[in-house]
Amino acid sequence: MRLTTKGRFAVTAMIDLGLRQASGPVTLAAISQRQQISLSYLEQLFGKLRRHELVESTRGPGGGYTLARKATDITVADIIVSVDEPIDATQCGGKENCLGEGNRCMTHDLWASLNTRMVEFLDSVTLQKLVDEQLAKGLQIEDKPSVKRAISAMPVVKPMRINAPNSVFALGNAFSISKN
Repeated sequence: MRLTTKGRFAVTAMIDLGLRQASGPVTLAAISQRQQISLSYLEQLFGKLRRHELVESTRGPGGGYTLARKATDITVADIIVSVDEPIDATQCGGKENCLGEGNRCMTHDLWASLNTRMVEFLDSVTLQKLVDEQLAKGLQIEDKPSVKRAISAMPVVKPMRINAPNSVFALGNAFSISKN
């Protein structure tokens, strides 16, 4: 089995979401910043997670993502499979044509058995278990950051309109007009 960054990042992001969703939807920008995962990469992963109904999105101000199911009902296998990560140690991808034209290699059964054990293991680990492990390690969950508002409490001061020349040439023209 080759677990790539796609599967590892998806699991990491889901743990982050599971830890923080109690205070409302979690933005991908916040996950990106905390976990140091590219925002565009997270957008791709969360699109797949949403299509597999593992997360739900909320649009607008205060929007973000929440888990679509309880963390106890989501397994690591669910997350990895949803982002198109194959859980397969065989050379042939389970098609039993390792040596071409339907011929299996001598170790095919070994790797197929390993696949079964990996899926069983990943299916036995819930997202809630991973969240609980992080909390047991003493991870501190910060309060939801204050939303920066574009509207200021200070009144808008309009600039003063000054009727003055805006260049040396305009200044020269203003003097020549005033002399006449």
